[in-house]
Amino acid sequence: MNSLLFLLPISALLAAIALRAFWWAVQNEQFDELDKAARSVLDDE
Repeated sequence: MNSLLFLLPISALLAAIALRAFWWAVQNEQFDELDKAARSVLDDE
């Protein structure tokens, strides 16, 4: 039971950090052009 009191806040903190990182990536347009890198391999330039 004591381990739950220790692990639950840690897991909630890690989930909040992951959610914040995902939100930052969406706001900074990291997911806008997912195919750009794949198409750049085929370009002759």
